Amino acid sequence: MFIRQFRYLVAVAEERHFGRAAQRCNVTQPSLSSAIKQLELELGVPIFLRGRGQRFHGLTAEGERVAVWSRAVLAYCDAMRKEVAMMQKNLTGHLRIGAMPSMSPVLPSLIEAMRNKYPGIHADVQFIGNEAMKLGLDNFALDVAITYLNKADLGRKNTLPIFTERLSLLVPDVPKFQNRETITWKEVAEQPLAMLRPSMHERSFLDQAFKSVGCSPVAQVESESILHLMFQVQFTELCTIIPSHFVHLPGLHRGTRALPIVDPIISQAVGLFWAEGEIVLPMTSAFVSIMRKLCESGELSKRLEVDSPAAYDGPAGKRKRAERV
Repeated sequence: MFIRQFRYLVAVAEERHFGRAAQRCNVTQPSLSSAIKQLELELGVPIFLRGRGQRFHGLTAEGERVAVWSRAVLAYCDAMRKEVAMMQKNLTGHLRIGAMPSMSPVLPSLIEAMRNKYPGIHADVQFIGNEAMKLGLDNFALDVAITYLNKADLGRKNTLPIFTERLSLLVPDVPKFQNRETITWKEVAEQPLAMLRPSMHERSFLDQAFKSVGCSPVAQVESESILHLMFQVQFTELCTIIPSHFVHLPGLHRGTRALPIVDPIISQAVGLFWAEGEIVLPMTSAFVSIMRKLCESGELSKRLEVDSPAAYDGPAGKRKRAERV
């Protein structure tokens, strides 16, 4: 068996097309097909379902398992190279992160900490759902994933709690909300709202929060982008619910204010996930180590600290504290 055979097999399984897989591996299609047939002969089982022509018809049951092992073999070979490079203080390659959308403003500082220690690292960030994160970790397509600890359906994975996310209502900076320090969920339900789409996990969590206080508001605008919802608040009369750390990261737009939502105060623990196994891949190990240091030193909490309430005013967009009641 040769490493290239496993690489060809994984390429066909992921591309679901022999021609595209050959292009991806920079070989001719006959060479790719011949290598896979040789692997089938060595294992004594068919890997791909056969049909008319050269079309992809899927993997056999044995082929599915061979594909799983092939991904693991490739991942461990890559890990061996990276561990040797890490021993020489020269870790390079791609750090592949799967994350939920609300982590978008937090990730730059985390990736920066990784790149400061390992300048040769290139980050590849995907904003995806939990099912895609689970698949990515299982298939070694992701090094780490960041999502909610209490709702994650990622199977048995290693976890590291990194911070607790609380919620605030982003409102226009108008007299109606002046002298307000907080706002209740029932009051939030009475506002004209822009919200995430119902299909998103974050929206279902908000719907449950409203249900717990006997409310069911109807959104005036829906989107999958939190940033777009924040622009809705800046330029219209609408309000939207944001993670409280957005007050500092990325910061509020001019003409908006953030009021922590209370009665009840609802929070979710956010954590770092990575695949279980006897060997932790070097890229994963390096990132987890940096995250542990950020958490233990309190540096991450400082970066996410939220002043309550906060606003922006004037052309320079400087943050100001709202007056307390």
